[in-house]
Amino acid sequence: MPVVDHLNTTLRKLPSWVLYAVGAVYPAWLLYQGLIGGLGVDPVKVLEHEMGERALQLLILGLAVTPLRRFTGLNLMKFRRAIGVLTFFYVLLHLLVWLVLDVQILSQVWADILKRPYITIGMVGFVILLPLALTSNNWSIRKLGPKWRTLHKGAYVAAVLGGVHYVMVAKGFQLEPLIYLAFIVGLLAVRAIGSGRSLLRKSVHG
Repeated sequence: MPVVDHLNTTLRKLPSWVLYAVGAVYPAWLLYQGLIGGLGVDPVKVLEHEMGERALQLLILGLAVTPLRRFTGLNLMKFRRAIGVLTFFYVLLHLLVWLVLDVQILSQVWADILKRPYITIGMVGFVILLPLALTSNNWSIRKLGPKWRTLHKGAYVAAVLGGVHYVMVAKGFQLEPLIYLAFIVGLLAVRAIGSGRSLLRKSVHG
């Protein structure tokens, strides 16, 4: 596929820091828009929603890296770590906007975590992503060895929790959150089938 080959050639020349830079500029631009009144009458809610939705999109992109390479030949492996780090960064910003700009009262934050299931699910997802972000470096990969890959499979659980969180946050029936959740479940199913086939081939040829 000439188009995919051309894209892969271009991506190989693109340094990972470009992705980090774009990921850092977008929240700053949104904050600026909020300060000048460009985010409507409730800029805090817009910021909260944007950070959460972009985090979910990045989670989905991270899950899609392997299937994209397998089925289309598009190779984003070089950027997988950057995608994961930016995912956590956006989840953290989503959480901070809710904590600092929305709720603001610490006792109310704790009460909401305990009483509102969608917030509970979101917090569990954040806790799962925290050690993944802290170990997204070469030193941790060397130190943990095979355990590193096992630990980072927690991203699959976090992705499902993120999708469920978005569905529960939406008021009434909304198609968009369901589409996100369907993508997550579908990508995990594709990965599971691919892993199963790999294990089967190894057992047959082993």
